[in-house]
Amino acid sequence: MRKTAAAILALVALAAIAAPAIAPHDPAETYRAFLSAPPMPPHLVTPDGRWHMPFVHPLRLVSRLEQTYAVDTSRDIPLAFFSRGKLVRLSDERLGPWLPLGADSEGRDVASRLLYGARTSMGVAVLATLAALFIGTVLGGLAGFSGGLADEAIMRLAEFVLVLPAIYVVLALRSALPLVLPPWAVFALMAGIFAAVGWPWVARAVRNVVAAERTRDYATAAVSLGAGPSRVLFRHLLPACRGLVATQAVLLLPSFILAEATLSYVGLGFPSTVPSWGSMLQEAGNVSAIADFPWTLAPAAAIFLVTLAANLMVEE
Repeated sequence: MRKTAAAILALVALAAIAAPAIAPHDPAETYRAFLSAPPMPPHLVTPDGRWHMPFVHPLRLVSRLEQTYAVDTSRDIPLAFFSRGKLVRLSDERLGPWLPLGADSEGRDVASRLLYGARTSMGVAVLATLAALFIGTVLGGLAGFSGGLADEAIMRLAEFVLVLPAIYVVLALRSALPLVLPPWAVFALMAGIFAAVGWPWVARAVRNVVAAERTRDYATAAVSLGAGPSRVLFRHLLPACRGLVATQAVLLLPSFILAEATLSYVGLGFPSTVPSWGSMLQEAGNVSAIADFPWTLAPAAAIFLVTLAANLMVEE
């Protein structure tokens, strides 16, 4: 299961990186004639039972008021691969856009926004995870190696942060800052806040390992050979925490993705103009009859998939 989970995470990361080539459309492009349009899955068999190269059936608007559509099975539009810088697209877009996962209430392609949203949500989570790992590893290593007053001060600070309800701390910190910020500022701000509440988990675990390892023979031998404190810590003791730090990274990453989704859902994260899984969920929450447009919940499925894969890696 660990290999499967790792493959899922790798595919999601690859899809996020390659979003400009994989996404059929610009995530900000709107199609006013296809508001809340249903998904247009590819087909390999024509209505009369003949095998055919991948194609789709165009949509026909039935009721603009009720936003209902019908599939025009009388027309087959082939899919073109590796065309105009895209992995796959319609060979003839005069009959409308290809919406593999449907469109949202503003007529934007859900699949394209999902792919670009992965870049935003996972980008914030990865940056916050790296920052939390760096801060937690350094502070935890210093606490475990130095002991005494430094150990007490760092661990008491870490415990103070740990006893606070993390999600409420994140919400409070974000709400205390200006609500309207440029996207890059929101990105950096959210990553910083997440790192600030995530580093104590890493620090406490690293501190325990370093405190135990510093009394081992190899550490004592390094000191007797003239190695300085910094060399002993960074060259000998912290490498012993590699497995632990990797586990912490796998735990923090989905937590930060959920945190981004929460902030954006309540209006404290990315605006709707910036595709992220959280902002997409906020738009889905504004739909009055979500049961009629289930494809708008695609980001929830993506978050669930990433979280499940991360947990499977830890459990194995």
